[in-house]
Amino acid sequence: MKRREFIKMAGSALTLCPWLDPWGMAAESDVFGPSVFGDNSNADIRSLFESNREDALSLTEDVFRKCILDKIIPPTPPLKHNWVYPGGPYYKGQWIWDSMFVVDLLSILPDKKKVIRDIFQNYWDFQDRWNATEPEYAHDMITVAIKTEPQEVRRFSQIPILAWGVERVYRRNQDKELLNQCLGRLERFHDWYWRERDVTNIGLVTVGSYSGIVQHARWETFDYECNMDDLKLTPHPTRTGPDEGAWYGDICVTGNTSYLVLAERSLARLARIVGDHAMAARRQHRIDKAVQAMRDHMWDDTAGTFLSVRRDTLEKIPVATISSWMPLTAGVPTQAMADRMAEVLASDAWRTPLPVPTVDRTDPRWKSRAFWRGDVWPSTNYQIASGLADYGHRTLAADIADKTVANAIKNGINEHYDSVSGRPIGVPDYCMSCTLVTLMLDGLAQKHRLTEKHRKKQ
Repeated sequence: MKRREFIKMAGSALTLCPWLDPWGMAAESDVFGPSVFGDNSNADIRSLFESNREDALSLTEDVFRKCILDKIIPPTPPLKHNWVYPGGPYYKGQWIWDSMFVVDLLSILPDKKKVIRDIFQNYWDFQDRWNATEPEYAHDMITVAIKTEPQEVRRFSQIPILAWGVERVYRRNQDKELLNQCLGRLERFHDWYWRERDVTNIGLVTVGSYSGIVQHARWETFDYECNMDDLKLTPHPTRTGPDEGAWYGDICVTGNTSYLVLAERSLARLARIVGDHAMAARRQHRIDKAVQAMRDHMWDDTAGTFLSVRRDTLEKIPVATISSWMPLTAGVPTQAMADRMAEVLASDAWRTPLPVPTVDRTDPRWKSRAFWRGDVWPSTNYQIASGLADYGHRTLAADIADKTVANAIKNGINEHYDSVSGRPIGVPDYCMSCTLVTLMLDGLAQKHRLTEKHRKKQ
């Protein structure tokens, strides 16, 4: 297409595609036009819930309308099905990590099974497109984000919690068709992750990118974490060939290893539900190996948490980051380890006015507003609080949950927040900030209680 013809088409499409508008003339609310559900889809949201506080109910309504329903978009090439748009002017595609928090809460609403199946089908469609052009060792990867055209395909993945998302949906709506659609594909994705990210076969995963760009590898996890400041990409340690490249990170990260364990636990449970005990056994083997490897090589009693390690030497990287706490939600620590983690989380290093900061604030790189270097995210707070509660530390979990919710009631729904002032940072109404509601619905908060009415009666 000639440049002049492209500009003419782009100008006529600004209301639908403002990323073609480099001067920002199109409003963000017009990014994809109306959502799948129209203007009246949230009319009965309040009727589904009960709370001890009016402000908590109002926050819940806002979250469902702005972070969930408004973020479900009709098919947009190459996405052939309804999909999740995170929000903001730069996020044009369906992510892995972000979207799972959305489908979890979307499954509470009636008549949303097909939309949720659509969202997952986008991932499986991507697998097929990817497999058609990539070498066998790369097969079954799912990209960090299925970007809308004309953006390039991202050649790296993301935090692998798709199986966790499927389990959360199934527990809420009992959609067995979703399980039939997803379980085989999920296992293939998990096998890709172990094959291409646990390249030393010890049970610990690194980050990487087939692009060979270091920052792309960091984008597989918490972007700018201090524990990856000197990350390097290397060739595969054992595989050689003319098409090989420097694609594999030299640091094994606590975050993605934990998330893969979390997802494997979900996949094993779902496999047992459908009667596939062979799959469950395969996944349990992976779980046991990874949990033991994390305890043996990543646990640091002095730091009181798990630390990322050098891939080839297993030397610990002496900085605790938000990744260090993800083993809690994956059920990795022993009880004694979890007790020590709770002790450290309750210390001044992590008890910022709005907890939990994304790096220990005694680290010289900590700044209260810095992106994954001192800020606070509702999604990670949800997972930390959930893990603490699972190990019996419900008071500390509630402190984190209530402060997170109260700050959002005061300052609005946002992507992330300043850990000292609580002021919002980033994208308003970002999709995975729907975890503000999940904190309450999962019973993690004490001051801000929220229940589903029909579940309360059961």
